[in-house]
Amino acid sequence: TEQRSEGSTPVEFNLETIGWLSGASKEERQAAANLIGFIMMFVAKYRLAANLHHDTTEASYTELQRQNEALKASEARYRELSEQLQDKVDEQVRVIQKSQQELYESARLRSVGQLAAGVAHEINNPIGFISSNLRVARDYLEDLREMVPASPANQELLDDFEDLLTESMDGTSRVAGIVSDLKTFSSIDQADYSVCNINELMQSAIHLVQTEYHHNLKITERLDQLPPVTGPPSRLSQTFFNLLDNAAQALRDSDRDPANGRILIQSGIDGERIQVIIQDNGCGIAEADRAQIFDAFFTTRPVGSGTGLGLTVARDTLRAHQGNL
Repeated sequence: TEQRSEGSTPVEFNLETIGWLSGASKEERQAAANLIGFIMMFVAKYRLAANLHHDTTEASYTELQRQNEALKASEARYRELSEQLQDKVDEQVRVIQKSQQELYESARLRSVGQLAAGVAHEINNPIGFISSNLRVARDYLEDLREMVPASPANQELLDDFEDLLTESMDGTSRVAGIVSDLKTFSSIDQADYSVCNINELMQSAIHLVQTEYHHNLKITERLDQLPPVTGPPSRLSQTFFNLLDNAAQALRDSDRDPANGRILIQSGIDGERIQVIIQDNGCGIAEADRAQIFDAFFTTRPVGSGTGLGLTVARDTLRAHQGNL
């Protein structure tokens, strides 16, 4: 009951009277009041503990979520930094490998250049003697024609001897050309410099290669007006000749009809640099050979048809002028 009556017992909770019990004996009412108070106190404690647990659990879960998100962000940033570091390491490895390769190439070419200079020097003098003696022998042959009695046998012998002299002189000319290439290869930076016109040097190289191939080449020229440059004219002209000679060889080795072979030569200004483009529609370079085309003495031509120095000399000549091939 909510009101006090005669013979009732109060029910208390937290020192406050919340109701009254009546009926039964006084001892029974007091026992019941104590039990109700105990139950209410127990329920209150349970609710307090439950609420506290709920609040703590909810706060812990929220904090756990926050920490988990922070951890994920940290891991993502770590992966990003790790990838960036790996990219930088890979780039540095490539730079180091490239530098090592360039150093190796430089040392190797220097050694080959020294060897080439020595070989050229040792061969040059004997070839000079042989060439001179062959020219004298040809003069003697003319004298012999006048001195030896005319007969079919004598004529055949003299003609055969003249053929032998001609072949020998062609051979010595070829050896002299190889010696010249070797000397050029071993002294790229030692040529005389002067002001020269790239287009004029190209025209000179075109004339030489046309003569070499008996004017059977169809060459198209698109040469823009160019400023003069300072350099060794003979080396630059030789560079253009080597490139044109390679183009002519590619046309010769191609399966296409020779009448359809074309070489296109263009010159112009690209920014602050002079650009020369030489194109042909010949057989091209095999994929397996491309990594070696600038190696000294590497050639894809038959034995006796090339020295393997043409592109090497061309590249090194252009490098000496801060250019590239």
